Amino acid sequence: MSAPAVVPAVPLAKPSVLSVVDDAPVRPTSVELFAGAGGLALGCQIAGFNSVATLERDKWACDTVRENKRRGHELVSDWNVHEGDVRDFDWSGVADDITLVAGGPPCQPFSAGGRAKAADDPRDMFPATAEIIAELKPKAFILENVRGLTRAAFADYFEYIQLRLTLPTLTAKRDEEWIEHLLRLRMASENRGRYNLSYRVVPNIVNAADYGVPQQRHRVFIVGFRGDLDVDWTFPTRTHSKQVLLHSQWVTGEYWEEHEVPKSKRPEAPKTGILKSLDAEPGQRWRTVRDALVGLPEPTLKPSKAVLNHVLQPGARSYPGHTGSPRDMPAKTLKAGYHGVPGGENMLRDIDGSIRYFTVRESARLQTFPDDYELHGSWGEAMRQIGNAVPVLLGQVVAESVHKALIKEGIDL
Repeated sequence: MSAPAVVPAVPLAKPSVLSVVDDAPVRPTSVELFAGAGGLALGCQIAGFNSVATLERDKWACDTVRENKRRGHELVSDWNVHEGDVRDFDWSGVADDITLVAGGPPCQPFSAGGRAKAADDPRDMFPATAEIIAELKPKAFILENVRGLTRAAFADYFEYIQLRLTLPTLTAKRDEEWIEHLLRLRMASENRGRYNLSYRVVPNIVNAADYGVPQQRHRVFIVGFRGDLDVDWTFPTRTHSKQVLLHSQWVTGEYWEEHEVPKSKRPEAPKTGILKSLDAEPGQRWRTVRDALVGLPEPTLKPSKAVLNHVLQPGARSYPGHTGSPRDMPAKTLKAGYHGVPGGENMLRDIDGSIRYFTVRESARLQTFPDDYELHGSWGEAMRQIGNAVPVLLGQVVAESVHKALIKEGIDL
């Protein structure tokens, strides 16, 4: 029997483009830091920004962007990819009037799966990010990191990051410890108007599933607008919910009917008490793994001629901390690993209890990358890139809101 036709996952694989962009004579410029495989950068591009410099130190991630550019992918066709440390980049050749700086500084200093050494970790790039913002003076910035950055153990350092971004030109003195710098920043922030450059900084913790991403991925966004612009902005309101998903599954049954799943193939319903509390509410339902994989043929050990990066990876097994993601809920957070507990949630757990690893393409769907965007490298290397990425759709949602806020204020982009 022939494989089913591949149906593009809309809006997952090809998010909508902000309508106001079509009328703009010139797209506002952006600089992408710590771009990885391009998740946040692609979201910003779709939202109407045009990257003039895309920086990433990892060779494989840079190869992913370069290969897609070589293949003529429309979203990255104009990107200037620079492989190396952002601290070594010469910014003199970048345009003076940058609208947006976006990026996800390395999360390992704050991740529960990393060393969690914060400022004592040499991979902490928030100070370098603040210095770049001080140099480029963008109208806005969007930064993303793991939720662990906001835990109690990092409370002072999280405050330090926000104040460092609020007053990026107030740099640390020679041999000054960050805690001493924090005290100076606290005092200076009370009279920030006397500084030529300051930002209004808005942090927010979000679950990607609440914005249509088929994955429960909790992250912190730090968004800033230059103080002289007086932009009124709040984080986008969530559009999707678990309540609506459960209502469509266990009250109306619309979810199962949409996917043509017979009653004999459905999982066991929740307890009656839970069902009684499932009142209808406005909004859209969380998108599930099943939603994300619509149209993809079942993977085999042989590469698919019709679908990029869609090859079955054998060896999946279940044990504590390595149980996989159920098909009819959003996936658990994809990790930047592939074997052991770090990669344990990068597996599909089906209704019958069977498990297998997600293919690279399936994982890309869960991170809302376009279907025609190829991940470069081995399965393990591609999974690392995907696990480190910002979901493209979530990046688009945030970047569109920033774009709209700037346009609403009549700011020349």
